[in-house]
Amino acid sequence: MRLDLRLPPLAGFASREHSAPIVPERSVAGRTLVLLIAIMTFLSGVTLGGVVLVQKSAIAWSSDVGREVTIQLRPVEGEVMESNLRIAVALAEATPGVASARALSLEDSQKLLEPWLGKGLDISAIDIPRLVAVQLADPAEADLDKLKRDLEAGVKGASLDTHAAWRQQLNVMAGTIVASGLLVLGMIVVATVLAIIFATRGTMSSNREIVDVLHFIGASNSFIAGEFQGRFLTIGFRGGLFGGIAALAFFLLVGLAAGSMVPTEANQQLGVLFGRFALGIDGMLGILAVVPVIAALTAITSRLTVRRFLQRTS
Repeated sequence: MRLDLRLPPLAGFASREHSAPIVPERSVAGRTLVLLIAIMTFLSGVTLGGVVLVQKSAIAWSSDVGREVTIQLRPVEGEVMESNLRIAVALAEATPGVASARALSLEDSQKLLEPWLGKGLDISAIDIPRLVAVQLADPAEADLDKLKRDLEAGVKGASLDTHAAWRQQLNVMAGTIVASGLLVLGMIVVATVLAIIFATRGTMSSNREIVDVLHFIGASNSFIAGEFQGRFLTIGFRGGLFGGIAALAFFLLVGLAAGSMVPTEANQQLGVLFGRFALGIDGMLGILAVVPVIAALTAITSRLTVRRFLQRTS
């Protein structure tokens, strides 16, 4: 911007106008926009953190389920269950890629049935299927086809469950939740952009006299847009910082509450589903990365909105 310094009144006026921010930091509009951006950043951080938790849990689920297969032995008339269990364990341990095999006792089977049948049920007089838990050293190298053939030939009533269908359901469920979270995150970003556009237009309308004076003394549209961009960058960074810190505090408080206030059994289930709400370093960095992204988005959106407004009114 070029100013004629030989004209003291005009130069003094331009200096005063240039030193005063176009969007005052402590104005009502500025405080409202900071609060709005803080809320949007908080929602974005919570959504992103939830996506990270689900993705981490899904990877852990798939890894744990993929390293274990189950041999089920149905009661067969004329067959001794305990003998069949020992044969099944021996066949599993002889299979390449198997780390260990263990037959579940009646007490273990009863604990597995408690969520459906309740506690205190005596199943000793009931012929129920028995299970053998097989841990794999390396799922890629385990010869499960050989184990399945050996079981069919050597143990009557035996079947092998690789949990493939269960893993697929887990992956589909996790993928759906992650996709939904990303969609919600995208909608929050769109809502933030629209809010910034309306705020910028409102600020331009309320400061139209200042813009006209800046035009009169020779300021270009690019200079005016840059002034708005710098002011909205500060507002966006401040609001984003508040919202990011609030999102981190939210996950910290939820994690502490889940560990101390939830009953033991429910707490264990939540731990399986969400990893006890532990974001980890990558999750925290992801939420903090939202802050500069929101600030940059605020600055760029305001600049484009101002330039378009000036082009339409000039």
